[in-house]
Amino acid sequence: MSDLILHADGRARCWWPGTDPLYVTYHDTDWGVPERDSRALFEKLILDGFQAGLSWITILRKRETFRQAFAGFEPEKIVRFDEGDVARLMADAGIVRNRAKIEGTIRSARLYLDIEEKQGFSRFLWDFVGQRPLQPNIEHRREVLTETAESRAMSKALKSLGFSFVGPTITYAFMQAVGMTNDHLTGCFRHAEVAALGKAA
Repeated sequence: MSDLILHADGRARCWWPGTDPLYVTYHDTDWGVPERDSRALFEKLILDGFQAGLSWITILRKRETFRQAFAGFEPEKIVRFDEGDVARLMADAGIVRNRAKIEGTIRSARLYLDIEEKQGFSRFLWDFVGQRPLQPNIEHRREVLTETAESRAMSKALKSLGFSFVGPTITYAFMQAVGMTNDHLTGCFRHAEVAALGKAA
């Protein structure tokens, strides 16, 4: 597969969404866009943790069900989840039924609220890239990294606080998705658009 795919609309896109309509829409409208909302960042970090061992398209197809199951990923509601909720979630075929990840989400909600109160969850995470999106200008897929010094630092900090499923590869995928780094290939039509969003963010 080539680095870029020329689609029927005449636009060249990164290789990874292929031609799956849902994945292409995610690539075009979501991936790489700088996200500053704390709750949205919490949701994405949790979903990336659920992705561990799976493909992102699997999680993307279940994202709306995840949102329903986890009270819209509102930490204030998730912290009140009890064993009954864990049992409910373990029986929900619409999500990834992994007890460690479910219980980790509840624990992460408590940690989130503490960080949000002290300094803001968004500011805490964006500090790892100096509050500005990185612009690596990647031409070929072989240049795309799986982890960086920034993702390793983020992973270490999150783990030290008690978060789980936040290894440096997961945190880097998270950073790519929420626009902390613009990893659209330079030949992809979204690269320049996302770069402009980063300058305005």
